[in-house]
Amino acid sequence: MPSPDYRAVADAVAAEIAAGRLRPGDRLPPQRDFAYARGIAVSTASRVYAELARRGLVLGEVGRGTYVRSDLGAPGTIQAEPPPAAIDLQRTHSHLPQQESLLAETLAALPRLGASEAALSQFGPAGTPRARAVAARFLARDGYAPDPDGILFTGNGRQALAAALAALAPPGERIGCEPLTYPVVKGIAARLGIALVPLPMDAEGVRPEAVLQVHRAQPLAGLYLQPTLQNPLGATMGLGRRAEIAALSAETGLTVVEDAVYGFLSDAVPVAALAPERTILIDSLSKRVMPGLTIGLIASPPALVDRLAASVRQGGWTAMGLPLAAGVHWMSDGSAARLALAKRADAAARQALAREALAGLSVRGDPSAYHLWLELPETWRAEAFAAAALRRGIALIPAASFAVSPGYAPNAVRLALAVPARVDLARALGELRRLALAGDDQAVE
Repeated sequence: MPSPDYRAVADAVAAEIAAGRLRPGDRLPPQRDFAYARGIAVSTASRVYAELARRGLVLGEVGRGTYVRSDLGAPGTIQAEPPPAAIDLQRTHSHLPQQESLLAETLAALPRLGASEAALSQFGPAGTPRARAVAARFLARDGYAPDPDGILFTGNGRQALAAALAALAPPGERIGCEPLTYPVVKGIAARLGIALVPLPMDAEGVRPEAVLQVHRAQPLAGLYLQPTLQNPLGATMGLGRRAEIAALSAETGLTVVEDAVYGFLSDAVPVAALAPERTILIDSLSKRVMPGLTIGLIASPPALVDRLAASVRQGGWTAMGLPLAAGVHWMSDGSAARLALAKRADAAARQALAREALAGLSVRGDPSAYHLWLELPETWRAEAFAAAALRRGIALIPAASFAVSPGYAPNAVRLALAVPARVDLARALGELRRLALAGDDQAVE
């Protein structure tokens, strides 16, 4: 009797997942056991598991097994939105009380400041000369002063990243990045047809000698790096490592896309200050001010301005008039800088709260970040832990969502600390600690 088509078997497993007989976080049997139970060849079982992974229903972890995804329904590599009733430990957009009054004051002030016409207008990627000058001063810090002529604007930071990657790498080209990286960048690269190449890293970030080795073996089109408060690990490069990355860029000609959206929480010198001719710095007002009325900022080297501007236009990523006018107002009157200082204090307080609430567990990350990395006890697997947490009303993100290479995710989860009220955050973290130490989901259901 011929073995059934692997797609039909995959359909049957998908139906079990849809019916709830296989729950998020459940582990599938080893492929040999699965093949015996279903009366199919082991090679067919392997194709079934690959098909389920392709459909986004399961995740395989080398040495740990294959699990039903904890974020079922997520499009591709991007994590699902947290359910409305869940305590949100997925997103890193903080909300301080003064943000609402700031929004109201800004919208009322725009006509008085003569900015109404600008708010109702449409601009190109370069905005206006005043907007570029204001943004350049806003992004400047000790040792770094971007050229106003190199400033471009997009609708948000994600669009700025998409424009930068599209400008650097045609479809089929390779961009090097940290092996655990911002999930949205994984989705952007997939849609642009760009291959992300994971680069070996240590506690400070990617290792320059490893980048050189990878590039010599098969050339890269550029690098995407998060030198400050890396997402998800929270690592920050020291000045020496940043200088090594700058020297590597000069040696190889590689352009660095520096994601600096968390830079407002740190005093670290941007890589762009050390390699201004080879670094595209990306920032936004989403984290600093508010995500609902924001702009993305690109500080470009002179040689890439035209290419980046064309990328912004072709992608439809140009900033709209109202967010641009509001953003220029916030950057020029000091509102964005004051909010950034308040958020620094808020992030540090939440980190201290989290480390106390998770006492006895292994956590990593910078004490000034709005996120931390929780390494799970061996009695747990990340997908199962995330699913168990969601059943308790807590939404978080397992390591696999950040992994560039499928199947090589650490046994860990990222906890974002920015969204919940502190009392809810403390309660959620206490529940996660109890869950982690219990070590067996069935024992605590």
